[in-house]
Amino acid sequence: MPDRTSQTEGRDAAWAPAERSALQPAEAGAACEAFVRKYPAYSATSRLDELRATDYERLDRLGHVYLDYTGGGLYGASQVRRHHELLLGTVLGNPHSNNPTSSEASRLVEEARAAVLGFFNADPREYGAIFTPNASGALKIVGESYPFEAGGRYLLTYDNHNSVNGIREFARRKGASVTYLPVLAPELRVDAAAVQEQLELPAAGPRRLFAFPAQSNFSGVQHPVEWVERAHRHGWDVILDAAAFAPTNRLDLSAVAADFVPLSFYKMFGYPTGIGALIYRREALEALRRPWFSGGTISVASVQGEGWHHLSPGHAGFEDGTVDYLGLPAVSIGLEHLTRIGIETIHERVMSLAGWILECLGSLAHSNGAPMARVFGPRGLENRGATIAFYLLAPDGATYDVRALESRAWAAGISLRTGCFCNPGDGEVAHGLTREDMAKCFSGESTPVSFEDCAETLRATTGKTPNTMRASLGIGSSFSDALAFRAFLETLRDVPADRLAGPVAGPAPPAPSGAARA
Repeated sequence: MPDRTSQTEGRDAAWAPAERSALQPAEAGAACEAFVRKYPAYSATSRLDELRATDYERLDRLGHVYLDYTGGGLYGASQVRRHHELLLGTVLGNPHSNNPTSSEASRLVEEARAAVLGFFNADPREYGAIFTPNASGALKIVGESYPFEAGGRYLLTYDNHNSVNGIREFARRKGASVTYLPVLAPELRVDAAAVQEQLELPAAGPRRLFAFPAQSNFSGVQHPVEWVERAHRHGWDVILDAAAFAPTNRLDLSAVAADFVPLSFYKMFGYPTGIGALIYRREALEALRRPWFSGGTISVASVQGEGWHHLSPGHAGFEDGTVDYLGLPAVSIGLEHLTRIGIETIHERVMSLAGWILECLGSLAHSNGAPMARVFGPRGLENRGATIAFYLLAPDGATYDVRALESRAWAAGISLRTGCFCNPGDGEVAHGLTREDMAKCFSGESTPVSFEDCAETLRATTGKTPNTMRASLGIGSSFSDALAFRAFLETLRDVPADRLAGPVAGPAPPAPSGAARA
């Protein structure tokens, strides 16, 4: 790792161990051997060690320990080179035309669309794909276009991302009811019996929509995908949010026939950002009614007759304006990248590492025997992904200031994430926040309340600390990252909470807004 001596000069001595915590080679080698004995499947993922040394070599060259793959995936250098070469080797024009450059762009766009369906084993006779800016854009299409009405229902689990939660605003404005299914501490899972009970309730309207994440972006909990077919049997349409699931797990839409699947490609393979997709069942898309139209979404419109327009069929009626025709070839390249490696290989690696990290978080203790960490969500690997939410605790059981921990990790070259991760339901249950507690952040005053304002209000009025830390693993992860993370944790042994109160002088992360902590 690069020398950071100049960054630590003048800093409190309590911070120095975080920057001198590297294990000796012999110790690291012994730790790795023990790890592989415990998780032998890791040995079969050596292809990713080769990629770490080539496509992702900048991690080690620049001294980064990247543990925020649920926030954003990392791209391989080969992806960027291939895209760069493609752009320099052709001329591409706006696809909404018929000329040589437009036709070539159209070909590449449709090639990307076919690649998306192929990667998820979605039969093009049954499924289509709409390109969007991200998963949130995909969900907005469903929310604004779904035929909610009085008597209709929107059912969703507590642990949805806010982009799924936001659909409730469309439902309520059209008169549909909204029902949340709570997650239960300590594992933050949903009671399967409660799901079944809600799905079986008699329909009071013609359309009902059920939404849940294949994997929580907060706790890593993976819900039974069998809920999709169960919901269909009772007449529900289903949103299966795959944004946190797809980067490290196989989603086969020939077996899991969800109606709407939102994705962000940067979470899967890092590059490009700004492109996502809504994979849809063609039958389900026919029920959507767009509240507006734009360039590219209509076959013909008139300004001389109010309301005169014909929406284009299929995906074309939902892709507003011109798609990112220069960026979409990079989606094809990224999916090829994952296919060559094998999503199962990535899954085996990250789950082995997640198991080891969960063991560390569960076993590390201060000299007085007090635990150093508390995990929010499953402590084991059953029905979970490689996303781990946790607190770090002082010897007296107090919670360390998350801002100070973030700064300390920054100094050690470790990228973690803090906040609520745009998943308020998991966060509220994890931290024991009641409806009455949360009401303190929604007083009805006109002054906007930031995430930090709300967190401070809750700390002051309830004594509860709603800020969380999260480590997540992905395509570029290695055992060296897990070792560095454990070494970072060990620098906190026996450190009192008041020694780490608030950010310190020197290089430190900027104070992010609530939105930035998604």
